[in-house]
Parts: sequence; structure tokens; C-alpha cells
Amino acid sequence: MKYRTALHDVRGLGSAKDGTRHWWIQRITSLALVPLTLWLAYYLARIASMGYEQALVWVRSPLTSVLLLSTILALAYHAKLGLQVVIEDYVHREGVKLAALIGVNFLTLLLGLASALAVLRVALAG
Repeated sequence: MKYRTALHDVRGLGSAKDGTRHWWIQRITSLALVPLTLWLAYYLARIASMGYEQALVWVRSPLTSVLLLSTILALAYHAKLGLQVVIEDYVHREGVKLAALIGVNFLTLLLGLASALAVLRVALAG
């Protein structure tokens, strides 16, 4: 006869506190991305009719550079969090899960840094 409760079986398997923080950060980044994405979509539509020099002037504007970097940062982190949840929920083999999580972390960091570097190179070039 088994006298242990289900709670005893799951003790030590992790803390529920980290999931709450993850959930809140994902919601905050999604809220930040709403106005940033609307701003970016509006200006990308406008920039299509600009010439190359006008586009450079636009990116070199301090406000534009800060908003572009904010969009990149929020988008990369939001994507990392979302992909992490998908991998943790649907990949069941531990080795594959670990490799996928490392790959997602590396890829989102690499893409975020490359995008930020591109904006900074244009913004600080002249």
C-alpha cells in the first residue's frame, strides 16, 4: 500500500516561481512590441519611397536608432522565450531538448547582435 501523496512525488523537480517570471517577461516584451512594430511598419512603408541617402539620414536619427535597437532587443528576447516554451513543451528527449535550447539561445543572441551591430554601424558612421 502506498501512503505517499502526489506532492511528495514532485518535490525537488523544480520551482514554479521561474515559470511565472518567464510568463510575465514574455507578456511585457509583447506589450512593448505592439507600438514598436506599428512604428516600424509605418516607417518601413515610408522608407520604400525614399532614396538611399534619405534612408541613411532616417536611421542616423538618434530617436530612430534607439527605437530600432529597442525593437531588436525586445524581438530577440521575446522570440527566445517563445521558442523555449515550445521546445520545453513538445520536445521530450532530453538530449535533443538541451541541444535545441542551446541552439535557440545561440541563434537569437547571434541574430540580435548582428542586427544591433548593423543599426549601430549606420547610426555612428557619419
